[in-house]
Amino acid sequence: MMEQILFYLIIAFVVFEYATDLCLDWLNRRSWSHEVPEPIRDVYDADTFENHKRYRRVNFSFSQVSGAFSFVATLLVLSSGMLAMVDAWAASITLHPVGRGLLFFAIIGVAASFFNLPFSWYQTFVIEQRFGFNTTTRRTFITDLLKGALLSLLIGAPLMGGVMFLFEWLGEMFWVYAWLLISGFSVFMSMFYTSWILPMFNKQKPLDNGSLRDSIETFSLRSGFRLDNIYVMDGSKRSTKANAFFSGLGSRKRIVLYDTLIRDLTESEIVAVLSHEVGHYKLKHTLWGMLAGIAQTGVLLFLLSLFVTTPELTKALGGEGVQFHIGLVAFGLLFSPISLVIGLMTNGLSRRNEYAADRFAANHADGQALVSALKKLSVNSLGNPTPHPAYVWFHYSHPPLLQRIKALMS
Repeated sequence: MMEQILFYLIIAFVVFEYATDLCLDWLNRRSWSHEVPEPIRDVYDADTFENHKRYRRVNFSFSQVSGAFSFVATLLVLSSGMLAMVDAWAASITLHPVGRGLLFFAIIGVAASFFNLPFSWYQTFVIEQRFGFNTTTRRTFITDLLKGALLSLLIGAPLMGGVMFLFEWLGEMFWVYAWLLISGFSVFMSMFYTSWILPMFNKQKPLDNGSLRDSIETFSLRSGFRLDNIYVMDGSKRSTKANAFFSGLGSRKRIVLYDTLIRDLTESEIVAVLSHEVGHYKLKHTLWGMLAGIAQTGVLLFLLSLFVTTPELTKALGGEGVQFHIGLVAFGLLFSPISLVIGLMTNGLSRRNEYAADRFAANHADGQALVSALKKLSVNSLGNPTPHPAYVWFHYSHPPLLQRIKALMS
């Protein structure tokens, strides 16, 4: 009886999540401006804005189709007992609980990758290609998939295997040691991702000596931020869109500029964007974000420990007894409403931090240059200048362009 209630709850949550996303998407669609908003008319001509609207219409239609397919596929998998069949197949190969769980997730992961492959291919080689964004070759696309699978095998599998081993060994108290394991891994990745993992996908090289580097170093001294590691990444290998990011802690901190950013922006605009990224570090957004993520992981693992030892959770998806891997899937689906609330909180905090980093950049570099850079980046990516407030509330980790401009100009 209890497993039936849990099953219907899972289905209800899946339907609720899909319906919520659908309503938000349509609200956002209706909020699109038919004319160029006044603050960005200096960078949007009529032809660019029309192209912008076509791009959004195409992406909206594509997201509706792909989302519907994903929703139907999820319902079919849950209602058909397919997860139990996959588990039985894994059990026919090995009865060891850790090996069985890893094989279960491997089968699901491969199936999900094949399901998503046509959509990812169409997005890259049809939509992005049509609007002039894609620079990814088919060879790069395929090698990215293979490298991602290799990383899952070499990093994801041992981490998941370690968590399952701790569960089999310690039972409900596994969450404490799993928390330590995952937290240590998160800190390690934050320090070494750009120097160890990212080079598998993109080349990085130190920024050459010259006027740009001199300007960056002058800003570094003025803001009291020691910046030795400035790298340029070949973002143009996959897209014409531009970006920059900050990573690492202590002596491992690193600023990475896309080569497209250097190509599209002026020197003062690049320094302004860079100062925004430095602002996150100086204001301790990076550190507090990592600590908040660690705390959130601890709470999630604690809640998991309370539910995953309940056999009804496994039975709700067709399993038998207490099985960590099936219980984990069921818990993840039941946790979705709480995850939605957490997402609202973290997105709200992130948007606040973005405003603070913008103010830092305006105070230590050039606020007007940052405004100009934000406009150009929005035009180059064909971003939506007028998203619906509800959509922003649920989905945006950064404030919309017009609100950022207004805050910087005030």
